[in-house]
Amino acid sequence: MNDEMRRKLIEAAKEVMKNSYSPYSNFKVGSALLTESGKIYTGCNVENASYGATNCAERTAIFKAVSEGERKIKAIAIVSSSNEYTYPCGICRQVIAEFMLDGEVILENKEGNILIENINDILPNAFRGEML
Repeated sequence: MNDEMRRKLIEAAKEVMKNSYSPYSNFKVGSALLTESGKIYTGCNVENASYGATNCAERTAIFKAVSEGERKIKAIAIVSSSNEYTYPCGICRQVIAEFMLDGEVILENKEGNILIENINDILPNAFRGEML
């Protein structure tokens, strides 16, 4: 993936992060993903007073893409209101691995530094459907 597309995903994630519903943690997260078909889907975190009902930005974007018929993700960008890189939580890593076999996880910190990880490196030995 080229730097221009990475930047486009990061900017889309930053834009949707503005829609974060995070009144309890004040931790805003935005995510944007690129599907194999070339479409970009975005998502923000949506908290709930019943914390278990909260949905992460990554899963919001993935569920939007899947609900539109997409099944293959090439890359996903994640940004947050934190000063640090924000890695996907364990549940999100598993959901990403379901739809992205070998793609880029693109992270940006507040200083604008970009870190690129491979899903297989941040979730080694993922549980996959073919194991069933």
